[in-house]
Amino acid sequence: MKFNGLWRLCDDGILRPAIAGEVLASDGQWLKAWFLIDTDADRTVISADILQRLGISGDAPRFELAGVGGMAQSVVVDTKIRLKSESNANATFEGKFAALSDAKILEMSVLGRDITNLFAVIVDRPQDVVCLLAPQHRYVIVSP
Repeated sequence: MKFNGLWRLCDDGILRPAIAGEVLASDGQWLKAWFLIDTDADRTVISADILQRLGISGDAPRFELAGVGGMAQSVVVDTKIRLKSESNANATFEGKFAALSDAKILEMSVLGRDITNLFAVIVDRPQDVVCLLAPQHRYVIVSP
């Protein structure tokens, strides 16, 4: 399966690699969410605005989240994240995901290596490509 992303223009005017997905709320509804494809993020993190809409009370984390801005307050939520492939098939990831409680920290959720390690991740700005490739797909790099 191939999951297409895009270079998304963020509030600060910078284009970032992102993919549209959904997160399962407590009422069974799937909430649309953008995920930054962060090849350096150890784990997936749900943004505060999505956390608020989930209706799920989070548990105390067993780990601390840190980034360029330092430490961040977080909770752990038990939910599902769903991505739709270019052929309209769904890939669903169930687990305990970190979620931030401060809306000022993240503009969008982050897709980390706990999920992206399952794919070949292509983030190619010059060719305008952002995609996740499941094992049955492959890519080739050629020299001119």
